[in-house]
Amino acid sequence: PRLLSQFFFADERVTRVVAEINGLDAELDPQQYLVLLNQLHLSQAHLLAVLERIMEECIPTQRHSRDYLVKFPEELLVDNLGNHMLFAAECLLAGTFVEMEESDGAQLRPKARNLLCSLELVRTVLREQSLSQPNSYPEPVRAVLIQFDRLFAEFELSYVSSLVAVKSPDEIYRQQEIIVLFCETVERALHLGYLTQEMIDGYEPLLMFTIPRLAIISGLLIYPEGPLSLERSPEEMSRVFSPFYNLLKKIRDLLRVLSAEELCLLERSLCTAE
Repeated sequence: PRLLSQFFFADERVTRVVAEINGLDAELDPQQYLVLLNQLHLSQAHLLAVLERIMEECIPTQRHSRDYLVKFPEELLVDNLGNHMLFAAECLLAGTFVEMEESDGAQLRPKARNLLCSLELVRTVLREQSLSQPNSYPEPVRAVLIQFDRLFAEFELSYVSSLVAVKSPDEIYRQQEIIVLFCETVERALHLGYLTQEMIDGYEPLLMFTIPRLAIISGLLIYPEGPLSLERSPEEMSRVFSPFYNLLKKIRDLLRVLSAEELCLLERSLCTAE
């Protein structure tokens, strides 16, 4: 159950697979080479997972901030992102610039080198600690973990920023505005009886259509200064809504001529229509 013991055996597995790869002629046995590469990927992922748990236990208040993750596109926020970063660093150090321009890769190579050197130091220090005192984390161990955590975060942000357009602070704020709009829409719908708490607690599938529909009405009429404000230019709106700027204006104009009773009837119908 001790994390340092788990790390020792995870590290042994990585070392063993690497040795098998180095001793294999990939041209003579390409199928076995691919099998070993997959084993290496899985063993490295397990090693990083154990290392993450060790850092949470050893340096929980000294971890490098990961607030920058909110800038990343949602499709990148996957469980194996850390392992992908490690693979990217290894490729960069080997001179292989996957998915990026050579000039960008050349600029990232020093950070990749620092990260991989730091990981090797962490592996060495933790192996020694696991064999001597597997129940404690003395200051030298904590120091190398803090350094690795910082270098990993710095490389992750730099690497992803070189591949995709990360969200700007304005875009993050607009996204938060949409979250608030949806929350206020749900609260209003519950108050007016359009929805029930049981529907929400039970993850009623219809809500996937109902809430966005009600949010458009709320954003245009109830909270006109929010993320659906048509006083802004399309460029100032969230990319979720900006392509529909002209359509939203037409919807707003139609909504404005409805009486309170007609608006209520419309919203109720949106809660049942498929």
